[in-house]
Amino acid sequence: MNFSLPASWAGRLSLSLCVFLPFSLGQFMHALLRNANAVLVPNLVTTFSLNPGQLGLLTSTFFFSVVLAQLPTSAALERYGPYKVQLGLLMLAASGTLMFAGSHDFAQLVIARAIMGFGVGGTLMTAVKAVTARVAPERLPSAVAIVIAAGGIGSAAATMPMRQLLEYTDWRGLFVWLAAATATVAVLSWIVKPRVVKLPAATPRSLDALRQVLRTPAFRRTISLVLVSHWTYWGVQGLWIGRWLSDVGYLPEGVVAYLLYLGMAAVVFGAIAVGMITEWAGRRGIGALDVAAIGVALYVLIQIGIIVSYRPSLPMLAVLFTLVGTITGIEYTIVQQSMPKELGSPASSCLNMLIFLGAFLMQACFGQIIALWSPDASGHYPAVAYRVAFGVAVLLQLPGLLRYAWQRRPVKCAVPKLILKEQEYEVSALRSPR
Repeated sequence: MNFSLPASWAGRLSLSLCVFLPFSLGQFMHALLRNANAVLVPNLVTTFSLNPGQLGLLTSTFFFSVVLAQLPTSAALERYGPYKVQLGLLMLAASGTLMFAGSHDFAQLVIARAIMGFGVGGTLMTAVKAVTARVAPERLPSAVAIVIAAGGIGSAAATMPMRQLLEYTDWRGLFVWLAAATATVAVLSWIVKPRVVKLPAATPRSLDALRQVLRTPAFRRTISLVLVSHWTYWGVQGLWIGRWLSDVGYLPEGVVAYLLYLGMAAVVFGAIAVGMITEWAGRRGIGALDVAAIGVALYVLIQIGIIVSYRPSLPMLAVLFTLVGTITGIEYTIVQQSMPKELGSPASSCLNMLIFLGAFLMQACFGQIIALWSPDASGHYPAVAYRVAFGVAVLLQLPGLLRYAWQRRPVKCAVPKLILKEQEYEVSALRSPR
């Protein structure tokens, strides 16, 4: 049963230590491992001679393996609960990270990154499951925002701080440390778990539950508006926004890492702001889907600014791309608030599958589009390659916004006019001489 946040300090401390701490750290490691390649691109390209197509495939493999993790994770959550599931998944992610550190060719890198992605693929789902069981529905936007903000901190740690660590070790040693950190979070998740964990009630079988989720009108309305923007956000910000700054803006790698750090750090404030704004709007009768529509429209405008590529604004656009992109995380809140309780976990699983599958395709196709052009002597790809890639992303997002605007249009009702005409006819009939 959902209930409001505990009023006592002891209750709040228990909620923080047993729920928010372990699952926020899990999301932190997820975001850190997902975005690690953004700063390590020069090292990986030098070591393995990767082209943009291979680089996009390598990085996007993470997303595809996350998709594969959704159904097994959803089934395991219903049977074992979030604490055991996070322990097992993060230990698997740690082994994949260690394998990545020891890879010697492109195939080994892909396999290792796939294992890494599968391992952290359920961290957000386990977090949403644990938080939903302890927080009242009206407080859910802020609670989920805390977990997403932890992911923002992990994304920020994958930029400038990671680049600074490369001054003390190489990229292989860095991934060894990341493997150790992931295993530590896994063990911590088990240590701080409550002594008594109430397992969730039985839910429909996985495939049947997914069919029910996909048939739900509220779910379809949500993904119709936000899903493609979510694909763009996760598929581009973890890799290509940094390459855009380097290739189009001719910025040095140190400056790129700093700008990525600012953008990822802004995710923390953006995620918390989205939660607060959503709750504020809800108290005033404004639905979360309306908040999402405004945010998505602003996000598309920022991408149009990137296509124009006004050079003095490139750093600002890069930060805004990541900051405003946090609006896409509102999908999880809308879905959890609109679905029946027994479909909460399958809905998160279905949403994650769609998000990560689309992010995989977006990130891989983005690289394939850029690879259609040849780099210059210094290895920079032309601005037109990025304009075309971002243009395709914008064109994919517009139908959702147009569909939302069409559904929200004022509809004139013909019934009142008909009733009014009937009333006028009756009055005139009464006044006319018999």
